[in-house]
Amino acid sequence: MDRKIKIEVNGKTLNANIVKNSSGDAFINLLKKGPVKIKMKDYGNFEKVGDLPENLPTNDKNYTTKPGDIILYLGKHITIYYDTNTWDFTKLGEIENASQAELKQILGSGKVDVVFKI
Repeated sequence: MDRKIKIEVNGKTLNANIVKNSSGDAFINLLKKGPVKIKMKDYGNFEKVGDLPENLPTNDKNYTTKPGDIILYLGKHITIYYDTNTWDFTKLGEIENASQAELKQILGSGKVDVVFKI
């Protein structure tokens, strides 16, 4: 199973790798049905968060995020981290080759539409 996806936001395309676990598998299967557009907003000055169209299985572990992490929270919320936070999360994947400054610039401030696709 190919584990690479694309994330389109503010006219930019980011590449990401999805982890190998039941959560990652479910996310890829969701994207195989077609692109998923999510309205995301800033939370805590360290992430963009939005609601998935369906719940995914969780594989929570205590984890400290880093910029570029794609995290599943409570099975329903997807986040893109541009800073760090520690909590019980399910890591879904990681954006390739994007620094914290680049992520902040691409994601912008406030609400943003983000498209996840294969």
